[in-house]
Amino acid sequence: MQWPRAIIHVDLDAFYASVEQLRRPELRGRPIIVGGGGDDYRRGVVSAASYEARRYGVHSAMPLARARRLCPQAVVLPVDFAAYRRASREVFTLARELTPQLEPLSLDEAYLDVTGSIRRLGPPEHIAAGLRDRISEVCGLDASCGVATCKLVAKVASDLRKPRGLVVVPPGGEAAFLAPLPLRRLPGLGPAAERALSGLGLSTLGELAVFPAEALRRRLGEHAAASLLERSRGIDADDVVVPDRPKSVSREETFSVDLADRVLLHRRLRECSADVGRQLRRGGWCARTAMLKLRYSDFSTLTRQMTWSTPQQGDTALADAAIRLFEDAWTGTPVRLLGMGVSGIADSAQLDLFMATGAPRDTRLDHALDALRDRFGAAAPRRGGSGSLRDLDFRGEDLRDGA
Repeated sequence: MQWPRAIIHVDLDAFYASVEQLRRPELRGRPIIVGGGGDDYRRGVVSAASYEARRYGVHSAMPLARARRLCPQAVVLPVDFAAYRRASREVFTLARELTPQLEPLSLDEAYLDVTGSIRRLGPPEHIAAGLRDRISEVCGLDASCGVATCKLVAKVASDLRKPRGLVVVPPGGEAAFLAPLPLRRLPGLGPAAERALSGLGLSTLGELAVFPAEALRRRLGEHAAASLLERSRGIDADDVVVPDRPKSVSREETFSVDLADRVLLHRRLRECSADVGRQLRRGGWCARTAMLKLRYSDFSTLTRQMTWSTPQQGDTALADAAIRLFEDAWTGTPVRLLGMGVSGIADSAQLDLFMATGAPRDTRLDHALDALRDRFGAAAPRRGGSGSLRDLDFRGEDLRDGA
């Protein structure tokens, strides 16, 4: 079989919950809900649910209180993004051994263009099956894969037979593969578009694919109609794009109880900033803009940002900016969610052009702390309040929801 282009969509099954079951073998086979924090299940939403919990109707984005009612025997665990990032890196390191053409979508899914690997590794379905088995063997996690000539069809295929699914759509079979599927299976087709199409008597992608274009344009507009018609027929010319850097990096926490303690809130911001800084340094990046996200107990949400005159990546600079933005925005009202992020990402080589006096010492300390966090996790030492070397906190306590 000739593959003009071979795309694999890799989707890690129930990723957050699977990582937790891998870390805690006694939880395997039990319903797991990841989300929120602490014992107050009235707060927060479900970030992930194991397949054992999904059988009870639990799904991501569901309020935790409702999830607990549906599955009261579930074990509820807080989110631990550091652990999920480590697991994600391990998985996609394996994927990059097959091809450098990898486009990550999130921690748990990515596109691979393996067209150039077929001669070396064999048919794309064999490559996908081998990767799925290798992820299980090396990382202890399950993955589902879809194989097709385009990203859109590969993504739809990977979602059809979870967990550990492998669906291959041969060249030329894209439209026939999509035809019997319901409208909602098409990526990017939202509830509003689905309602509009249902009003036209359409329920499957096959019906959409042969619907008169003019009638569709009158209902949805020219651009949306043309896009939907093409994609419902399995036409997608988008290439796998290997990103050189992210547009932004952020970390936020939803607290198990509302917080109004300024010292503790500052400490949480420093921890978020250190996490963001570590991601910047790992990628060899720096950032020009700092961003704060603040949500009160009544769910009102504020965002603030500031731009540095020179790009930054150090924990101290990031934390100082976050705290300054926080102090300008905070009214003293108890806080439900707090987050820090950066944007305007650039290569850290730009930072070297503007390195301030004393910064090399801080940079060395940041990298040393990064190595300790990678090795020891929450038990690693971290900076204290001022960010100076003498203020390192060696107690190993980690107040993040994901600890």
